[in-house]
Amino acid sequence: MAGQTLDIKTPDGAFSAYVARPAQTPAPAIVVLQEIFGVNKVMRDICDDYAAQGYLAVCPDLFWRIEPGVDITDQSEAEWKKAFELMNAFDPDQGVRDIRVVIDTIRGNADCTGKVGAVGFCLGGLLAFTTATRTDADASVAYYGVGIEQRTGEAERLAHPLMLHIAEEDQFVPKAAQELILGALKNHPQIQIHTYPGCDHAFARKGGEHYNAQAAEAANARTAAFFEANLR
Repeated sequence: MAGQTLDIKTPDGAFSAYVARPAQTPAPAIVVLQEIFGVNKVMRDICDDYAAQGYLAVCPDLFWRIEPGVDITDQSEAEWKKAFELMNAFDPDQGVRDIRVVIDTIRGNADCTGKVGAVGFCLGGLLAFTTATRTDADASVAYYGVGIEQRTGEAERLAHPLMLHIAEEDQFVPKAAQELILGALKNHPQIQIHTYPGCDHAFARKGGEHYNAQAAEAANARTAAFFEANLR
């Protein structure tokens, strides 16, 4: 049953999260971390897909401190402009503190088994990495996270499994940044890294300019197996 919302309460106020519930509960939860376009149809569809796989899927409105309820696409120049403005105004450190509240809230929900994972894309990919290093999420997956190379030192704190999907031709993560990430993290016992040759940023975004069905299918299958192993 899709299309519900949940209020997440913080000391600074409340914000909403889109929730897709599986057929059977209690279930493990997955917190889906948005791209720079807000909680849009792409993110809601991802939640619905996870619910169909038997997870309680939650996508929090992480831009709520700037502008609540952002829901735009990657299909027009004006929307891209707005998306970059939002990204530049966003504080990723505050974002992770909000994600921690989401994890605590959903873990305490009667529909959740107590196991909570996180998956993020683009900006959310960076947030999935810092969620892994700064929260008690049970497993995290980052798709083409932007800026991870500046935070690889945080992996020392990693207590739970993390999977990274890296697009080898990512226009927002240059080769030098990819080398820093691989050099720092590839031998970490908690981290699995998969790279995708010939793929650009957002290769898993259905309807996006750089969507690559084969690579997206491979990444999603790896993610599904990873969550199955760590959240069930």
